[in-house]
Amino acid sequence: MSEKIKNKLLEMISLDQDVRSKLVNTGELFNGYHPEMEKVHNQNALKLDEIIDQEGWPSVEMVGEKASEAAWLIVQHAISKPYFQKKCLKILKQKIKESSEELKWIAFLEDRINVFQGKQQIYGTQFDWDQQGLLSPYPIKDEENVDLRRAKIGLVPLKDRIRKIRANAQLENNTAPKDHKKRQEQFVAWAKKVGWRE
Repeated sequence: MSEKIKNKLLEMISLDQDVRSKLVNTGELFNGYHPEMEKVHNQNALKLDEIIDQEGWPSVEMVGEKASEAAWLIVQHAISKPYFQKKCLKILKQKIKESSEELKWIAFLEDRINVFQGKQQIYGTQFDWDQQGLLSPYPIKDEENVDLRRAKIGLVPLKDRIRKIRANAQLENNTAPKDHKKRQEQFVAWAKKVGWRE
């Protein structure tokens, strides 16, 4: 096991979570993509990309469970880096065969990439505010069978996840945007700016 890489990954995700907590407490996190959060996400992505290029994917065998999950979270949060997220999804699909925990990582990342590209998600892991002011999943391909797909990789039924997501939003004072249409326009503009869409 590489203690050096393990400690580096844990430090990176600790910084991510510290900045997130600070912005939640000040009420700044949910008004678009906060520049301070984006800076941390981008710095962490660059450092992880170097680790991957030099050592390969930080697997559980290489760095332990917590640090390997930290690596996945860093990828999941690197939303301004389309190339990096797609690269890591490809690596994870090649490396991970059986572990349901790690299969969940693939599902979340694949859904996130699809949503950013303007496609339907597969597992219903990605949420945003709908026109009724509720946090709801982005459109899902073959939605009637989504719970079958979720169960295969160890995810709870979608209705349970919706309940939890909405409860968490309340705890963090994350409220619906005043102008839903404007929020959607800003999201599409951001997706084009960083290279998710043309």
